[in-house]
Amino acid sequence: MALDGAFLYAVKNELDILIGAKCDKIFQPSNDEIIVMLRTFSGTKRLLISANANNARVHITQQPSDNPKTPPMFCMLLRKRLCGGKLIDIRQSGLDRILFFDFECINELGDIEILTLAAEIMGRHSNIVLVDSGSKVIDSIKRIGTDKSRVRLVLPNITYTTLPDDGKISFVESDADTVICRIAECRSSCLSKSIIAALQGVSPILAREWSYAASSGDKPFCDLSDSEINRLKTAISQTRNALVEKKCDFTIVYDQSGNLKDFSFIKIYQYGTLMQTQTHSCACQTLEHFYSERDASLRLRQRADDLFKLLSSAQERLLRKIALQKEELLECSRKDYFKLCGDLISANLYKLSKGDTVLVTENFYDENMAVVEIPLDSTLTPSQNAQKYYNEYRKKSTAQIKLTQQIELASDELAYIESVSDSLTRAQTEDDVMLLRQELISSGYLKARKAKGIKPRETPPYCFHSSDGFEILVGRNNVQNDKLTFKIAQKSDVWLHTKDIPGSHVIIITNGFEASETAILEAAVIAARHSKANGSNQVPVDWCLVKYVKKPNGAKPGKVIFTHNKTVFVDSLEKIGDEDI
Repeated sequence: MALDGAFLYAVKNELDILIGAKCDKIFQPSNDEIIVMLRTFSGTKRLLISANANNARVHITQQPSDNPKTPPMFCMLLRKRLCGGKLIDIRQSGLDRILFFDFECINELGDIEILTLAAEIMGRHSNIVLVDSGSKVIDSIKRIGTDKSRVRLVLPNITYTTLPDDGKISFVESDADTVICRIAECRSSCLSKSIIAALQGVSPILAREWSYAASSGDKPFCDLSDSEINRLKTAISQTRNALVEKKCDFTIVYDQSGNLKDFSFIKIYQYGTLMQTQTHSCACQTLEHFYSERDASLRLRQRADDLFKLLSSAQERLLRKIALQKEELLECSRKDYFKLCGDLISANLYKLSKGDTVLVTENFYDENMAVVEIPLDSTLTPSQNAQKYYNEYRKKSTAQIKLTQQIELASDELAYIESVSDSLTRAQTEDDVMLLRQELISSGYLKARKAKGIKPRETPPYCFHSSDGFEILVGRNNVQNDKLTFKIAQKSDVWLHTKDIPGSHVIIITNGFEASETAILEAAVIAARHSKANGSNQVPVDWCLVKYVKKPNGAKPGKVIFTHNKTVFVDSLEKIGDEDI
């Protein structure tokens, strides 16, 4: 996990300003999360401690939270024992992933007692434990009994213990030579694994960054040259100095699609141009931004989960339907055989009689006059047999026309479903999801539900600018694609879309001027990124003037036809200008 002991060390340095604050209020918004309101001379601070397996963390937060009407038992206990107490110290053992908050409180008898709130940030083993001055557990937000762990119990009235020492050393408290020697003793397949095995409080991203700084790779320690070992020593020393001197570069890492990937307290170079980074001024702000944005993304995904299931099932249904129809269409390709049989029977009526089971005759349509055998129904007259083959021919001909039309309609519907699914994967706000839901309702894929709360606000199209100044607009969904192309754009503007790939409509606003080649290429990259081909190379993008784009009658949202188009091939990962796409 990125919130390692080293990052927690930086968090502790920032939280030291809380020492001397008075515990005012305590809330428990969820089963594994508490918020401690601490009153300081500079105002009230909200200290968030989370023991959630996926979001375990501790930091000062500005985000409001919804609290249950009836506080849980652990929250009531904390209020009883800690409220009114004074925070006198914040401790961390080495680079262990536990912060201890010591409070000076007054018990029911009026005596002063020291209570410790232990915030254990250890992934799925995270916990929040209240401990008395005699190291006895008062209670915890997660009680750990013998049914959950045989190594360490966390239950009321038992002695509080931390996890057993694993022999790792702290790179903050040890000199560089000692650290290098300990890493050398861990003979792992790559340097980053040796670093994690040797050092306390080091996350994979930090270990990989040190390995990258040493050798631009991740080879075993035994393969490092002297100069590479020196670079590794320098990287570790610089990191230690940044932590101790409180000069960290807090960084959040995103992929090219803008999805959160990781965070660190140093600058990250290991990904090169494959990732983007964003810097923050402090550790608490970094954690606040990272987890609030990730939580919002998860909530958004949950809200859209039923739409993903609907679109997935509709896509599978259409694919099966098209496959079956193509099989039937293949059978219809034999229609000419039935017409041939009818013609040959009609030409040989004079030598056939009722009761015959086969006609052996020359095929006069064949230049070689090949002999063919035509099965006959012995219960029918020769003329009725001919009519039977003609009827089958007409049936196959009609089916061929109908099936071709049905396959075309199903293919158009499949393309629409794929376009909605693509827009849904790129939805950034709840309003985006609600607008897509309304689009599916108007298209008949969902039943309209009674509206609750505020109606979704239509967000404007994405707006970018080319390096030479042209404004580029991108639709967020199919309805907005149509509005962008046929209402906002002028006929002299340039329209772009990925070729035969679901994606957004992209418009270059030209204001009557001719779009430059640079603007078209950069807009094509944007079109590739806002499509299902995001992350691919050599993405074909069609472009033409808006006046050549038409909307077919009765077509679904986002469906257009166009002429006079040209195609360019772009790399969706290509960086364009100074714009953060």
